[in-house]
Amino acid sequence: MSRAVSRKQIGIQLPSQAQNQTTSERYALELEALAPIGDIIDIRADTPVEFAAGVKDMDAIITSWGLRIDKQVIDALEKCVVIGVGSVGVDMVDIEAATAAGIVVTNVPDVFIEEVADHAMMLLLDMARRTPMMTRMAREEGEWYKARPQLSKVPRLMGQTLGLFAFGNVARCTARRAKAFGMHVIAHDPYVSELTLSDAGVEPVSFGELLDRSDYISVHAPHNEETEHSFSTDAFARMKDTAVIVNTARGPIIDEAALIDALERGAIAGAGLDVLEQEPPDPANPLFAMENVVVTPHVASATTRMRPETRRRVGREVALVLRGRWPMSCVNPTVLPKVPLERWQPY
Repeated sequence: MSRAVSRKQIGIQLPSQAQNQTTSERYALELEALAPIGDIIDIRADTPVEFAAGVKDMDAIITSWGLRIDKQVIDALEKCVVIGVGSVGVDMVDIEAATAAGIVVTNVPDVFIEEVADHAMMLLLDMARRTPMMTRMAREEGEWYKARPQLSKVPRLMGQTLGLFAFGNVARCTARRAKAFGMHVIAHDPYVSELTLSDAGVEPVSFGELLDRSDYISVHAPHNEETEHSFSTDAFARMKDTAVIVNTARGPIIDEAALIDALERGAIAGAGLDVLEQEPPDPANPLFAMENVVVTPHVASATTRMRPETRRRVGREVALVLRGRWPMSCVNPTVLPKVPLERWQPY
């Protein structure tokens, strides 16, 4: 007689906007991979303490933009083997605490790469063509014919230098787009070999060279202790006063107070931002009143495909670990040799 395998329990913080749906209806996409092996359990929690109490018996957790899974939550976990993060960034999880607890953390690093690269180029082009100013001048009486002289001061994009801060998946796609516009692309990433950069037709540079030479800088690094406030007063002082910074990564990589000061003083020419240090931001944030700034509300990845495919992918990643296999994407790979998971290769 075959022995029955106990079903796993996967905890998800119940979305605040959840409607009157059954769990199977609400999580249909995640359950495409998880239904054969486990059940998703709604965790109703408004605080980390409540969330920790709700997930302590879970075999897995799926998270995206809910309560942060900090050390307090992780220390409360008694059975959890995997935390599946439904985004590229994983700053909503204490990775160090998860690793120490022997918990695999997965993410979805390649689901919406093209979309974010598109958005980065959109912000760059908006600033290159001074879209906020041009929009105002188009609608204000007497300004129509004054617009062309403004753009006549702006160099054409072809031949300008784009500096990439980090050279991960999004940066590589952004580089391809920029090169199609005739831009020269340089990049700083101490964790990527120079051969990888040169194979992509991108010149490897130091951080100082990135600041000194770039006409546009596009930020693509993860947010951590090493990258927080990488762009602050000293960095802006080294950049060209005609330079523009674009950020589709994480807000705290840029020191926002220093950025505002640099923009107000003319130390740099502009900024295209999809992310801010405080989200949602204070409506009185000075960036919103600046004509040399474009701000979008952390939407770079948003398309019809993004959310459904992200949910399917995080379900597949968690299912792999619950079946005793390595996930396709592991954020903390040093934990893998320490846990009883089998390495596997797709057919």
